[in-house]
Amino acid sequence: MRTAAALVAAGSLLLTTPAASARTPAAASAPAPGSPSASEARGTAVAAARAASEGIGFGPCAEEQELPPTVECGTLSVPLDYARPDGERIRLTVSRSRATGKDPATGRTVPRQGSLVNNPGGPGVSGMYFPMLGVVPGWKRLAAAYDLVGYAPRGVGRSAPLSCTDPTAFQQGPAPAPQHPSAAVKRERAARAAAYARGCAERSGDALRHYTSLNNARDLDVLRAALGETRLTFLGSSYGTYIGALYATLFPSHVRRMVFDSAVNPAPERIWYRNNLAQSAAFEDRWADFRAWAARHHDVYGLGDTARKVGDSYDVVRERLAREPAGGKVGPAQLHAAMLQAAYYDDHWPQRAHALSAYLKGDPAPLVEQAEERPEAAAEAENTRAVYLAVECNDAPWPTDFAVWDRDNTRLARRAPFETWDNVWTNLPCAYWPAPRQRPLDVRAGQDALPPTLVLAAERDAATPYDGALELHRRLAGSALVTERDAGSHGLAGGADACVNAHLTAYLLEGRVPGRRASCAPHPAPAPAAPAS
Repeated sequence: MRTAAALVAAGSLLLTTPAASARTPAAASAPAPGSPSASEARGTAVAAARAASEGIGFGPCAEEQELPPTVECGTLSVPLDYARPDGERIRLTVSRSRATGKDPATGRTVPRQGSLVNNPGGPGVSGMYFPMLGVVPGWKRLAAAYDLVGYAPRGVGRSAPLSCTDPTAFQQGPAPAPQHPSAAVKRERAARAAAYARGCAERSGDALRHYTSLNNARDLDVLRAALGETRLTFLGSSYGTYIGALYATLFPSHVRRMVFDSAVNPAPERIWYRNNLAQSAAFEDRWADFRAWAARHHDVYGLGDTARKVGDSYDVVRERLAREPAGGKVGPAQLHAAMLQAAYYDDHWPQRAHALSAYLKGDPAPLVEQAEERPEAAAEAENTRAVYLAVECNDAPWPTDFAVWDRDNTRLARRAPFETWDNVWTNLPCAYWPAPRQRPLDVRAGQDALPPTLVLAAERDAATPYDGALELHRRLAGSALVTERDAGSHGLAGGADACVNAHLTAYLLEGRVPGRRASCAPHPAPAPAAPAS
């Protein structure tokens, strides 16, 4: 699933204890029913044992990583192919801030509880900035007890990076974004998707097949061992919840505590084509939430006093940008990308409403500032998309006939036009993918197979619709589900809801879960900000 690249370092996404279970993890977990081959399970055990012996040589971070001196960095060696653990290896970058050992409120010494490892989502997003959260007030209690550990998954950043096209050609400048594309547009976009898939194969060769969610889960177990942890404490957000769910299925005896924040639906038949259809439908509802909020503040923004009128104002902006891009940089596609952020995070609503309002009043500057593509970010953006596609295309079968995509999404776009076709263009290279497709693992854990785990979800989350949290909760016996009612920001841990954060902290520090299910009132809607004069 695609997630906004608003990094965890800003504290917007994030975010585990009674004493750890007395069970001792096996040297290697046996393959679960329906799991991948025994050779890969053996290979993971070999790699983990090697990592436990070698550890990670942490030291100062490279200057280009732009991390503060309180964060240290190192690298971790993992097999490219776990069926051949002594074959080619790749190196993953890892970051860490050590537990402070001091309660921020009392100054008393608190015992260290090990490493808290984070994956912020994607696929294709780096978690290297996660340790910086230790200085954020809401995280200081956790940073007292845990080493905060982030990493760049395989393919991301400096971790054996993937690329599918020249980054300088990745950003195309102002571009259209028709909500109901013509047959000619569909043919052109299909050809572009096929060319992108070929580029992935040409640039990566046979290695491309090894960038998968299952290998991401295996890498996580090798990282656990290299950190000296017998059991893993893990926080996964968005796509990171799927890695965690695979880990819990493959390595149940290696789990200490797990937080699944904004959960992907792990049902095998939903990975990934049907999950993306569900996501497009959910974005329509969340876009309606933004429009209703803007309508309530018509006196501030002047976009219309009903959700429909706000939508009409947005359409006027799209049409004008199609004729003349703002600042020569922002066309309908760039506008849509910026507004999609408002469907992820409601704290963007005042900015985006202001930008639309100012543009309609003759000032395009706020819109250009928020929506323009920045050349200096092109390489990172291209790398993110390459990893996203490699993982999702490799993970599962996809329709290979464009007629199937056309039928399903033409039908969906009649009621959910906001994101449907943009989501198609993002994922369409999977129709032409040259690498072998896997069969998704049947994620599940029976009663007492895992310690208690914690699932966090917002009812109106569009990027990972709420039914995904319900499905994961059902599949992991003993999990607890905390729901933020009537709210839709993506990523709850460490966010604006104090009730959710209290459950999170109680789980991570004391191991307490709130029974099988608990709910929290929604966090307050953002206050409107008057446009600058």
